[in-house]
Amino acid sequence: MHDFIMPDDSELWDVICDGPFVPMKIVGEGTVMVPKTSKKCNNADRKAIEKNFMAKKILIYGIRPDEYNRISACQSAKEISEALQTFHDGTTQVKQSKIDMITTEYELFKMKEDESI
Repeated sequence: MHDFIMPDDSELWDVICDGPFVPMKIVGEGTVMVPKTSKKCNNADRKAIEKNFMAKKILIYGIRPDEYNRISACQSAKEISEALQTFHDGTTQVKQSKIDMITTEYELFKMKEDESI
């Protein structure tokens, strides 16, 4: 999968980890920042925004068709990544429950009298 990522892999990874770039502009007396409209975006803004679309495309190409329903409502590459991580790894609570269950199972494991090594 890594071979067909564009030359700026680290920038795409940043978009996946940090979320999409949102171009902002200063309004009022220079103290309030609001998102720019698409008409106000310059070429650099558009290139930065495009990175989210590229990252989303890479993630979508890397999933199975049955997983697509889990991420179809996601708006950003970061949301897709988090949804896939939660599905495959589980939430922190689920992970801890699995660890506790396996630890208990291990602690209760012993050889029965009629068994041999």
